[in-house]
Amino acid sequence: MGMVAPVYYTVDMVRTLPDDGNRYEVVHGELLVTPAPHPWHEVLVFRLHRALSEYLQHEPVGHAFGSRADISWGRYVGVEPDVFVVPLEEARTLQWSKMQHLLLVAEVLSPSSARADRFTKRRLYQERRIPTYWVVDGDERLVEVWTPGLELPVVERERLPLAPGGRRGVVDAGVA
Repeated sequence: MGMVAPVYYTVDMVRTLPDDGNRYEVVHGELLVTPAPHPWHEVLVFRLHRALSEYLQHEPVGHAFGSRADISWGRYVGVEPDVFVVPLEEARTLQWSKMQHLLLVAEVLSPSSARADRFTKRRLYQERRIPTYWVVDGDERLVEVWTPGLELPVVERERLPLAPGGRRGVVDAGVA
């Protein structure tokens, strides 16, 4: 008996999926489906976005966006990070297709997204050389901080190191 051939999803295929409240992303052809988040997830996304936006007012190296994005790197990779920072020149285009060089990405864990956030997307962001990737665990009140070369994360509970555009700073983790 033959096996069913796997489906490798493309960004274009994912863009045609229904707007049913789920988040659809594709990483190297693998479809990632996440149901609507819990309220605590949205509180943390808001806190992170606010903290990053405040930081970027003083260090204007980029612009923070939150959710519902359309970041694509080729035919088989399309993601919607919870919160991310792009260089100002890319943000000013107001076109998702022009936002290619993310300075920071933060994903807030949900029970349905933990595997994808910690492994699939983390590996993608490391491959893409995203300088800083935060995996925010609101239940444990911690943030895993990943950089491209790390094999294991640095775990932070209070303040997060930040270096978008090469400038160093810290922001309140906002998970407590």
